[in-house]
Amino acid sequence: MSREPEPMAAEPNVLVRLRALKPSLVPSKRRVAEHILADADAVSKCTISELAQAAHTSETTIGRLCADLGLQGFRELRLELVQAMAQERQRADRPPGSLEIGRNTSLGSIVRSVAFNDQHAIGDTAAALDLSVLARAVHLVANARRIDIVGVGASAVVAADLHQKLHRIGLSAFVWNDRHAALTATALLRRGDALVVVSHSGATPDVLGALRTAKAVGARTIGLTGASKSPLAMEADLVLLTIDRETTLRSGATASRIAALMVVDVLFMAVAKRHYGRTVAALEATRRAVVEQ
Repeated sequence: MSREPEPMAAEPNVLVRLRALKPSLVPSKRRVAEHILADADAVSKCTISELAQAAHTSETTIGRLCADLGLQGFRELRLELVQAMAQERQRADRPPGSLEIGRNTSLGSIVRSVAFNDQHAIGDTAAALDLSVLARAVHLVANARRIDIVGVGASAVVAADLHQKLHRIGLSAFVWNDRHAALTATALLRRGDALVVVSHSGATPDVLGALRTAKAVGARTIGLTGASKSPLAMEADLVLLTIDRETTLRSGATASRIAALMVVDVLFMAVAKRHYGRTVAALEATRRAVVEQ
């Protein structure tokens, strides 16, 4: 029986790439990124000097940001912004009014804003996922002797979800949300083992320590992060990126977890498919155990 061909991943548009890049940018570039994301339509029509003045930075900084995005310069950025906005208009409708939640925001507007951010965090993350990297991550987890998962703070929720899913289908998985426990556990890993590290910022010292310890003993590592140029993204063997839209009251913090949970679900489903017969049997056995008690 022939295998179904894997679909080719579409190149994420410039706004999606910019959201992934923004958390790792230096302040001068970050101001430019925030200005673009706040009003991409206006930036697509302005000059580079007007954008530099509005973002309180230099034209050179804008040029460097364009290079970070894989663009030849500001002219190409403007063209890509037009294309990106056209793509985003074809997706879910933008809720009326600003996405920012302020003192006088109505309850209905809060519902629409949070729903919009969460829906688009999933959509943007799906668009940005590199299927070739994802396939390698699936192979690594599916064939690992042991899988350790590390996440602290809000990321511990995502780490725990992946652990529960893998453990329930009979894989040897462990989760750690304490720095010392993570360090001692990863020190005992070896070749053939896998470590999954979850950190939205990609710069949390607690998880970076576990990552480096695991690499030192020969384990393979997967980073799940929202920052494409973070230390975690630079050091992990494989990187799965999430994209979210930040707002003043940090509804983006919830959106980032939802996006990460979507990636965890995709990873789990693909791993479960590799062990289909064992997965179905394990799920049935665990379901029966719960029902019978």
